[in-house]
Amino acid sequence: MDVPPGWKAEIIEGSIVMSPAPSKPHTFIATKLQWRLHPAIPDGWDVYQNVDVRIPLRSGVFQPDLVVLPEALMLDGVPETQAGDAALVVEVTSPGNASRDRVEKLAGYARAGVPLYLLVDRVPPMGPVITLFGEPQGGVYQTLWTGKFGDPIPLPAPFETSLDTSDFPG
Repeated sequence: MDVPPGWKAEIIEGSIVMSPAPSKPHTFIATKLQWRLHPAIPDGWDVYQNVDVRIPLRSGVFQPDLVVLPEALMLDGVPETQAGDAALVVEVTSPGNASRDRVEKLAGYARAGVPLYLLVDRVPPMGPVITLFGEPQGGVYQTLWTGKFGDPIPLPAPFETSLDTSDFPG
């Protein structure tokens, strides 16, 4: 699909959804998380941006802000990766995509069996919040942790680390 420069296209619930390039605060948060994840990434895995991940049973192809995948999958010549192959996906909300990240993507990643979904919600009515979802069963996540910007994010195995959020813009 031809997408205008600076835009991305995803298939969510069977519909094509186009999004403009993320804002500077959005990009700042995603980049900080990527750098902070690197020391905790298991051998043979890495953290990536701009990777299409297929969501089975949801007619979907999502492009998370960050995804932790085995390095071998990035070199296999297949244009899309199965979301269930990821150890972690990260979405950072923006005003135009927040509801999709909170609802459709939450459900899609859980149904795909992604073990950990980190939602960095910059725009909820009560102020920025970060939620770590995990233990998907029957297409539904458990909430493992919720905090605000400034709180360290505790990541369980295979990462066994906490991520600093003290410099996240509110």
